[in-house]
Amino acid sequence: MTRIILSTGNVILSGPSIIRKPGTYRSNLEFTNSLRSNLQAAQQDYAAGLQNGNGHINGQPNGHSSRPALEVWTEREGSTLYVPRIDWESAGLQEDRAAYEITVKLFFLPTAPPEKRNDYINEALRLVTKELGVDDVDLLIASFPGISFEGDCEYEADRKNATMGNEEEEIATWGLLEKLHEQGKINRLGVAEFGSEKLRRLLEKVKVRPAVDQINIKNCCNVPPPLTKLAKEKGIELLTHHDCTDILPSGTIRELLGQGPQGAGVLADGEVNSSGIKGEIIPEWVVKYTAFVKDRGVIENKGYFASAESVDEA
Repeated sequence: MTRIILSTGNVILSGPSIIRKPGTYRSNLEFTNSLRSNLQAAQQDYAAGLQNGNGHINGQPNGHSSRPALEVWTEREGSTLYVPRIDWESAGLQEDRAAYEITVKLFFLPTAPPEKRNDYINEALRLVTKELGVDDVDLLIASFPGISFEGDCEYEADRKNATMGNEEEEIATWGLLEKLHEQGKINRLGVAEFGSEKLRRLLEKVKVRPAVDQINIKNCCNVPPPLTKLAKEKGIELLTHHDCTDILPSGTIRELLGQGPQGAGVLADGEVNSSGIKGEIIPEWVVKYTAFVKDRGVIENKGYFASAESVDEA
């Protein structure tokens, strides 16, 4: 078993070509494009230092001679493989911690077992805080699988939303987040895609109320009035977003990391002698983080980490 940690680096520094265009709905293009860009940049940087006297690259015997060997541009720590390797020496923010509003959105993916979410939460927070050089985050928004706002109108969308997801798993996961809130690692907690009934039931069963409910209303026109009323009564801030709920399907990882012309050569293909990691790839979670400079009103650092597990095929 190998756990693969993917990272985009700071997408703000990568230019507008990988940033999602305004108005794009439920797209994971920003994540996938910035990840592909970071993988290619890492390979090119290390390949430049590996040219031998004949001008060739000492790469993998996989038919793609321009790729440096996997161990050169990735890093393995035990059973975890960082793709690409991360330069922690250059991590950190430019100003004091108090100057920033740090927001984290953690996507629990439908392919991952819910009983492992405690590990997922701690690993995602560890990576984000290490990348930003901080000890805590201001807001963590939990995005659970199988929940959305879709319907012919806001009332229908709110009604459908009430039966979506898995309430037992969501409450159990919320309890894990509450512990981190009590420890001071997360200042405020939030949820995504909770309509009025789901939010009401959550409030009845948790100790720490969500400070934020982030919803995507592209397919239902407006915020449902019952949700607006409940949020106002309970002091919950309603925010809109355009994130894709299923942000990392298995096929996307295979495309990004496979042996094809657009792949990074990390995963083996179906051939017997193919190099790379073998087995089924199970996406586990994606975390999106943003460091906002409060007095200047700009985003200094924004990026993603993701985790997937390779499981040996029987």
